Amino acid sequence: MPQSRQLAAIMFTDIVGYTALMGQDEEKAFEILKLNRNLHHPLIEQYKGRWIKELGDGILTCFNTATDAVLCAGQIQNACKAITDLNLRIGIHLGDIIFENDDVFGDGVNIAARIVSQADSGKIFISEVVHSNVSNKKGINSIFIKEEVLKNVKDPVKIYEVQIDHILLVGEKSIKVHSNETSLKNNNSERADNKSIAVLPFVNMSNDPDQEYFSDGITEEILNSLAHVKALRVAGRTSSFYFKGKNIDLREIGKQLNVHTVLEGSVRKQGQKLRITAQLIDVDNGYHLWSEKYDRDMDDIFAIQDEIAIAITAELKITLLEEEKAIITKNPTDNKEAYDHYLKGRFYFNKRGAGIIKGLEYFQLALDKDPELTVAYTGIADAYCILALYCVIPTNEAMAKARTYANKAIEKNSSLSEAYTTLAFINTFYDWNWDKAKKGFERVFEYNPSYASAHYWYSYYLTFVERKYDEAIEEAKKSAEVLEPLVAISHHILSIMYMNAGRYEEGVQSSKQALELDANSYPGYRGLGLNLAGLKKYNEAIETFQIALSVSARQPLPLVELAWVYSLTNNYTAIQIIMNELSLRSKTEYIAATFLSCLSYYLKDYKESLRYMEQALEQRECILACINTYPLSTFIRTDSRFQHIIKKLNFPA
Repeated sequence: MPQSRQLAAIMFTDIVGYTALMGQDEEKAFEILKLNRNLHHPLIEQYKGRWIKELGDGILTCFNTATDAVLCAGQIQNACKAITDLNLRIGIHLGDIIFENDDVFGDGVNIAARIVSQADSGKIFISEVVHSNVSNKKGINSIFIKEEVLKNVKDPVKIYEVQIDHILLVGEKSIKVHSNETSLKNNNSERADNKSIAVLPFVNMSNDPDQEYFSDGITEEILNSLAHVKALRVAGRTSSFYFKGKNIDLREIGKQLNVHTVLEGSVRKQGQKLRITAQLIDVDNGYHLWSEKYDRDMDDIFAIQDEIAIAITAELKITLLEEEKAIITKNPTDNKEAYDHYLKGRFYFNKRGAGIIKGLEYFQLALDKDPELTVAYTGIADAYCILALYCVIPTNEAMAKARTYANKAIEKNSSLSEAYTTLAFINTFYDWNWDKAKKGFERVFEYNPSYASAHYWYSYYLTFVERKYDEAIEEAKKSAEVLEPLVAISHHILSIMYMNAGRYEEGVQSSKQALELDANSYPGYRGLGLNLAGLKKYNEAIETFQIALSVSARQPLPLVELAWVYSLTNNYTAIQIIMNELSLRSKTEYIAATFLSCLSYYLKDYKESLRYMEQALEQRECILACINTYPLSTFIRTDSRFQHIIKKLNFPA
């Protein structure tokens, strides 16, 4: 993934005497470690910090300013006084660091790590550059301690100790910290009930890292089974997988996903032998409600998944309807090889980008082995829809295949919410059958009201087709704030809903939320650029779209959106350069005619623009479903030469 470099304050905290405590009382040491995490999370969040990772008993975080880092460190040390045997030392440095794959690197990180090793218990040590930044802050005092040659640091480093006036530690921010436990309890009491769960990615304990797809697949299958239980609210797959590989306290996970219970486990697969462990945990108190270990053969994989799902419903005192139990206990296939191909297909499809094509290949291999494997049909249908929406392949070709596979899935299983969502998507973006599309989404919600993808595609329908902007925003919020709060695409879609409603400031905030969750989300940069342009911040919008191009390998959509911003500033030279690029690329790859029509219009070649738009209409390009409100295509709604295009789409009055 691309790197980003920035100036940031790096803070290391370290538990003093933890190794010795681990040797004396392992259970107590783990309890101290858990208390330490619980103490850090809310304080780091309050000072707008970013949790990077745990390193044994140490925690690495970063902040936008040195002041925020120092004040957070003061609050942490102050809070430690109330916890017996939790003794911390803290080191802070301000420097240039590199972000990559949710991790940080660089001399700034190394110096902060070396400074903390010099600190005494209960102390906060800082570098000279941090001292310079906070020396004029009222209530923050720093005293020179020593100049030290630190390991792997070229020049000697001057180290200072921070002392913070008590008034700063009992002020407004401290009140928020001390009331955090109460507010968390209030948050829990506001949840509808305790019948809610997040299924965290099962850990791959096999010696072979290539078995990752299998542990992910087991997780998804259990999650999908539970999602069909109407009395149980299940956190979305993508939100749950946000925590994969992250050592985050379960209480914090419960808070972020708004669930009372968490299922976690591990998978070890060696040949045809399986060992699967699973445990259901109450996130409010950390108690294990249920746990089990399964040593079985591969032939028993479906039975294990069924047993886990049914055990969870029993533990949560949920009475299963007959149809729900039938869904949970229905094996997708008796062909182990077909199932293995399907799991690989889903694994790669979830990676998006080039992974979609690879996922398609595995889904097809699964069907070759077992033509009755229903979930493989839905996987293929979903893949073709995404490829059409982002104009990777011609719409006519993609949507015909998507429809075929979705219908086959429904023929084999008439209760598949995923397949009905695909058909509603096709009705919207390809058939332009608005009435059928709306009824299709309503039917999905009858089967599965918690299916996040259906909610955000329905928000697209509401905003672009019916122009019901407030309803669209509320629908998008169901995904972004309730069902998939930790998924970047959910917040991006909400930002588009805000943009169409003219609520650009809120759109900017939603886009920033998307980018906080995924710094390489090119849709997130697109949404931000569109909303900045709505605020007439054209230079910022241009810079943002250039980042979108960088992280998306110059996808055509953000290129045309950039050209639209150039049209607002009359930069025709820049538009022509983009037109030249896409015209050349159209000789070797698919470029949507809608894009070329927009570029032609910006360049005042109206005849050519109309020719391309009629070609797009003939090809039924997905993006035409959005032209009713999409800012790039304003000319279609205002120029009389294009009115017949609007009429042929027959949007609701």
